[in-house]
Amino acid sequence: MQDDLFGDALPKPSAEGAAAQAPLSQHPAPKEDPPARRTRSGTVAPIAPDDALTTLAAALPAQLRLGTSSWTYPGWKGLVWEGEHSDARLSKQGLAVYAQHPLMRTVSIDRSFYRPLTASQFERYASQVPDDFRFVVKAPSVVTDALVRSEDGRGRQPNPAFLSAELARSECVEPALQGLGHKLGALVFQLSPLPLAQLDRMPMLLERLRTMLLALPALAPTAPEGVIAVEVRDPEWLTPDFAAVLREAGATYCLGLHAKLPALQEQLWILRRLWPAPLVCRWNLHRRFGPFGYQEALRRYGDFEALQDPDLPTRALLAHVIRGTAAAGLPCQVTISNEAEGSAPASVLALAQEVLNVVDAAAPKA
Repeated sequence: MQDDLFGDALPKPSAEGAAAQAPLSQHPAPKEDPPARRTRSGTVAPIAPDDALTTLAAALPAQLRLGTSSWTYPGWKGLVWEGEHSDARLSKQGLAVYAQHPLMRTVSIDRSFYRPLTASQFERYASQVPDDFRFVVKAPSVVTDALVRSEDGRGRQPNPAFLSAELARSECVEPALQGLGHKLGALVFQLSPLPLAQLDRMPMLLERLRTMLLALPALAPTAPEGVIAVEVRDPEWLTPDFAAVLREAGATYCLGLHAKLPALQEQLWILRRLWPAPLVCRWNLHRRFGPFGYQEALRRYGDFEALQDPDLPTRALLAHVIRGTAAAGLPCQVTISNEAEGSAPASVLALAQEVLNVVDAAAPKA
């Protein structure tokens, strides 16, 4: 069954898709226009979706929740909201507007990675979205970083709380459950890059991960669709033993689309090992920027107002994975960052269209 869902019967990249994978030097950065005069209203208003967008959203599998990483980007004018607004205003009003977009049924709360959030903070988020909305929450770095971060964000010293079950429970799982309730979709433990000395101690780290995961409280009584997912930044994690730890603990693997990891197709064997399991995917960074290319992506993509580097092969394959998972009645939560292709809302729209194309192609002919 899973071989059919994630197997080799996938569309080959088109000429356009191959061009999208060309070196960055072949894609000159867009010319900068002179800054426009900004006029801001006091209230953020949602875009008025046209019939095509509403029809597309209604045709997608009910199990699929698409969304972005955070929501506070002024460049999303005309894509998510009307008018121009400051980051500060969008931080306060943007989520409620974002959740009215027909395609946005989930969002990744990324700020929780840098500092643990309280139950009341999560509750404020939950109060701004519809009942059917779900959140992807990143666990705090105090649990997921092997090194303690300095003020510039770099790891300096060994972190004694790395993979601490007690802190994972008290600083992440319990506040998220209390604040979000049934609107919690996924708790993602993104394990940051390990120092070289620890990469050689993978059996010990796997045992620590196993101990932490097994000690976490069950999500289902409060969040029936909630799932614990583990995302990594080092390919050394991606072994059968890693998959076995996730399966034993009832957790799943978060597909991390990032240049630090193998391409999507090379990660699918883990989904086969865990099948049947919900799909959690975070599309983080276009591979052309390399493993340390976030700053370059930020410079190139500017205000994140339009697709600039469509990654057609990744989009096509991800749509097939979504189709197979949703067809089995399993939840699919996919969040996309601006750095994936240039504009997260535009990427969500393009992926939704690709998913619908795949579903239509797979439907039995009359």
